[in-house]
Amino acid sequence: MPRPLARVLTLLELLQSGGTRPVSELADRLGVDERTVRRYAQQLVDLDIPVESVRGRYGGYRLGPGYRMPPLMLNDDEALAVLLSLSTDRASDTAGETARETATAKIRRVLPERLRRRLDAVLGSLAFTESPGRTPTAPDPAILLPISDAVHHHRPVSIRYTAADGHRTERTLHPYGIVAHAGRWYVTAADLSSGEDRTFRLDRITDARTLPGSFDPPLDPAPAERVLTALATAPHRHEVTLRIQAPPEHIHTRLPPGLATVTAPSPPDDWSHVTLRVTQLDWLPAVLASLDRPFIIDGPAELCGLVEEFAARLADFARRSPGL
Repeated sequence: MPRPLARVLTLLELLQSGGTRPVSELADRLGVDERTVRRYAQQLVDLDIPVESVRGRYGGYRLGPGYRMPPLMLNDDEALAVLLSLSTDRASDTAGETARETATAKIRRVLPERLRRRLDAVLGSLAFTESPGRTPTAPDPAILLPISDAVHHHRPVSIRYTAADGHRTERTLHPYGIVAHAGRWYVTAADLSSGEDRTFRLDRITDARTLPGSFDPPLDPAPAERVLTALATAPHRHEVTLRIQAPPEHIHTRLPPGLATVTAPSPPDDWSHVTLRVTQLDWLPAVLASLDRPFIIDGPAELCGLVEEFAARLADFARRSPGL
C-alpha cells in the first residue's frame, strides 16, 4: 500500500475513535506536518466520508454524527486485544453474554484465515479462575501468541524469565495452559530445568519461542486449579495453620483459593484445616473475625497475640460511651 494512502487510512482510524482530534495531535501521530493533515482530511471528504473541521482553540477534525464504520480494519495486536477483552468479560459475569458472543463471531468472520487460526489457539488455551477479579490487561502478543500456540499443539517452549528478585533465567517449558487470575496472566507448565510443575507470570517473560517436538499434557488438575494451588503454597515469611469450624465454601468467602488451601472436614468432625503463606500477619485477625465461626490457631504464636490485641481493641471501642 502506498505510504500516503496508508496515512490517510490511519487518519480515518484515529477519527473513528471518537471526539475532536486536534490537528497538532494528528500530525504527530501520522508523522507529517499540519498542512499535510488538512490535505489528508480533504481526501477523506472527497471519498464521501463526513470529516468535519472544528474551529477554535480546541478545534481540529472529527467524524460527522451517524457515520458508520466501513468493514472492520484491525491489525493482529488490536484483534487479539478485542477478543481477549470479550473473553475475559464473559468469564467474570453473565450479563450481556449474547452480545459478547455475537461480537466475537462478527470479528472472527472478517479476520484473515491465518490470524483467525492463531487467535483460536489463544482463546482455546485460556482458563479463568472462579473469581477473576478485575479485568487483566492484555499480555504482550509477542509472548502470548507463541505460548498459546505451544499450549494448543502440546509443543515445548523456550522462555526468558525475570523473577521477582530480578534474577533472569532461560527455561524450557511444557506449557499446560494460560490462566487469568486477579488482574494478571499466568502460564502453568512443567519446568524442564527444575523437573517440577511451576507457574510463571506472563508479564515477567521477555522472550518466548516454540521448539520442535511434542509432549503429553496431564489430564488433571485443570490449569486454573494449578495456578490457585501454586499461589496458595508459594513461600512467604509466615506459614499459618488454622482449624475453622466451617465448610470450605464459607471460608473461601474471606480467604480465596489463591490465598488459602482448605481441607474439608471428615465426618463427624466439622473443623476444616486451613493453610496459608503470607508476608504480613496484621490483616488476618479482622478476616478471621469476619468469618464469625470458631477457630483454633495452630501457628504461628505471633498470630495468637495479634488476635488477642484485636479483640481487646474491639472490646475497648464497644465500652466507649456515645458522648465521646
